[in-house]
Amino acid sequence: MKTPLSWLQLTHEKVRLLVAIAGICFADFLMFMQLGFRDALFDSAVILNEAIDGEIFLLSPQSDALIAMKSFSSRPLYAALGVEGVKSVTPIYLDFAIWKNPVNRKTRSILVLGFNPSKNIFNLPGINEENLAKIKLQDVVIFDELSRPEFGPIPELFQAGKTVKTEVGDRAVEVQGLFSLGTSFAADSNIFTSDLNFLRIFPQREKGIIDIGVIKLAPDADLEAVLNTLREKIAAGDVIVLSKEEYIEREKKYWQNGTAIGFIFALGTGMGFVVGTVIVYQILYTDVADHLPEYATLKAMGYTNNYLLGVVFQEAIILALIGFIPGFALSVFFYLNAASATGLPMIMTVSRAGTVLILTVGMCAISGSVAVGKLRAADPADIF
Repeated sequence: MKTPLSWLQLTHEKVRLLVAIAGICFADFLMFMQLGFRDALFDSAVILNEAIDGEIFLLSPQSDALIAMKSFSSRPLYAALGVEGVKSVTPIYLDFAIWKNPVNRKTRSILVLGFNPSKNIFNLPGINEENLAKIKLQDVVIFDELSRPEFGPIPELFQAGKTVKTEVGDRAVEVQGLFSLGTSFAADSNIFTSDLNFLRIFPQREKGIIDIGVIKLAPDADLEAVLNTLREKIAAGDVIVLSKEEYIEREKKYWQNGTAIGFIFALGTGMGFVVGTVIVYQILYTDVADHLPEYATLKAMGYTNNYLLGVVFQEAIILALIGFIPGFALSVFFYLNAASATGLPMIMTVSRAGTVLILTVGMCAISGSVAVGKLRAADPADIF
């Protein structure tokens, strides 16, 4: 067997090896957290979009995302009923209001969604016939049980059989049910109610001036054909017609390109990459410098530059693989804690782990290619 020169070089100075592993672990942890929060942002931003049971959506051209919706007339939505292949249409009202914590009376902004409870268009736990029947009653809402605790212990009070009354906007309401949606960067809590109750909470809003139009197609309908027909007949500048995939992608693009948040997380990932590259470079450069006489001896014995360069690159790959393992484990631990603290969907995925591993190998390879410059220029005659 060949002598494992790369491994022996790394393990000869155990303190230096531990420092290198710690540096790579930190760089990986930084990249994992930045990518995790970025993906959690995108995933949480479209949970509601994905939960709506519909194939085609109508929006105002001025609507950018759920936090920046512009209302429009429902006339184009009902006009869509005359298009072949359209089975049903449902308007959704959406706006933010001030929620009053029923325990400490502190206020926070909450997302309020109103729709016709005779049509269940949300595929969410808790949006069932029982709760839909309840929100038909005046001033009744159902509350998101995955909300942040600042909104009050609503799930605990409700499950204990207590009456939960509070205020939304300037309207007294009663919580008579729970559902599960979760927090996002846009909203820390959500409540669903009927369209009539929505208009009571927001008296300045007019009936028929909606925020999202949902179109459900017949089972045998051709999605592309219906989309083209709707765009020709009803999309006359007042509304835009989107498929569900386009609607979800539009929301993601807003957070990625329309805000500074996407850029910040990308910058943080890049900083982690640079930090790891610098740390590994310092370790490898120091290792080459300390063992330069030995490398020169090998060159004098006939070993080529390519062989010696391969040794340094092997060290870089070994460091990348060893440093990745604790970085991955630490990130999984913090993902669990971050998800518990924020309510965001912080989940380790295979694709993200693979991305960070590739970035780790890349930063170590770059460090190795720079560090071998001194070795490539080394002349045995000069060294001795």
